[in-house]
Parts: sequence; C-alpha cells; structure tokens
Amino acid sequence: MIQYIKGTLADMDERTVTIESNGIGFLVHISGPTFDYLPQVGEQIKMYIYFQVKDDGFALFGFLTKDDLRVFELLLGVGGVGPKGALAVLSVLTPDDLRFAVISDDAKAIAKAPGIGTKTAQRVILELKDKLKLADAFHDSPELAKNPVLMQEKGVRQEALLALTSLGYSAAEASQVLSGIEITPESEVEDVLKLALKNMAML
Repeated sequence: MIQYIKGTLADMDERTVTIESNGIGFLVHISGPTFDYLPQVGEQIKMYIYFQVKDDGFALFGFLTKDDLRVFELLLGVGGVGPKGALAVLSVLTPDDLRFAVISDDAKAIAKAPGIGTKTAQRVILELKDKLKLADAFHDSPELAKNPVLMQEKGVRQEALLALTSLGYSAAEASQVLSGIEITPESEVEDVLKLALKNMAML
C-alpha cells in the first residue's frame, strides 16, 4: 500500500503529474483544482495516494492534503461513483464545497461533475450526509498550513459563512449561497458577504 509519494515534480498537465522518487517516475492522476496549486516542475512535492488495482494494471490518484484523499475515498463508497467519477466531483467542487453542497442538499452543484447525473448526485448527498460535517470545513490541516493560497481562500469562506450564520441564516442556507460564489486568493470577505446577501435576497 502506498500512503504518499514524496519526490521531484518531473512533469505535469491538467490531469496527471509525474513524480520522480528514487529514480522511479510515478504517473499520478489529479483533479483540476490540484493542478492549480502544484509547485513548479523541478521542485519537491508530496502527494497522498489512492492506489487503484484494476484487471489490466493499476492507477494512482494523488492529493495535496489528507482531507482531499479522505473525501475522495468517501465518494468511492457511494454506489455508482468510481475513481474517475470521484475525481470529476473534486474537479468541480473542493472538499469544503462538497461539504456545503451535501449539507444544503444542492444536488445541482454535484451534478455539474462530468459523468455524474442528478440521481447519482442525490445518492452522494444521501450517503454522505452523516459523514461530511460542516465542522470539518473549519479544520486547518498541517498540509494546508503549508499552502498560503489555500489557507487564504479557506479563511475567506469560513469568515463569510460565520457572518451569515450570525445574521440568522442557517448553515445550510449559508452553505448553499456560498457554493455559488467563486472565491479566489484576491477575494475580500466583505465583497463575498455582500454578494452572498444579494444572492440571498434573490432566493
């Protein structure tokens, strides 16, 4: 069993990376958001690995944090969702976005993933409702702390969510409206909150 691979980022594209470790190049499948946070080719990288054994060989799926890997494995436990489907979900939703979508019963957000229909999205919500907790979205892992960009985006979303709930909105309502707002490293909490309140008024 491979828990993680640590080595030099030898090559990458939007779907895979090659990590060279001890003279071996490991081809690892990744999600779109993971690609956005990769270091430069030639730099060191550590990826947590899901090892898939197939009839015709095996495949590696890599994640930058343990939480990403855990959510991926939870998705695999949902009927009808295989590794490619789970990776597709995490290509359109971050683990926290998925938590918010599950909590707010937002099947449409999950169904945006290629190959994931509405029925499968509803199954994801039903089967992960008790496994994906909102409190976990506020947990900053040691791996996440090493990535200031991810930390900043997570912090903005947390502050906006807390502000909305303090105004009387439920966690589900706040999660649903925030899931429809793109949050980048340049986003300010005040701007996100204003947009969220505007969207709330339109619901």
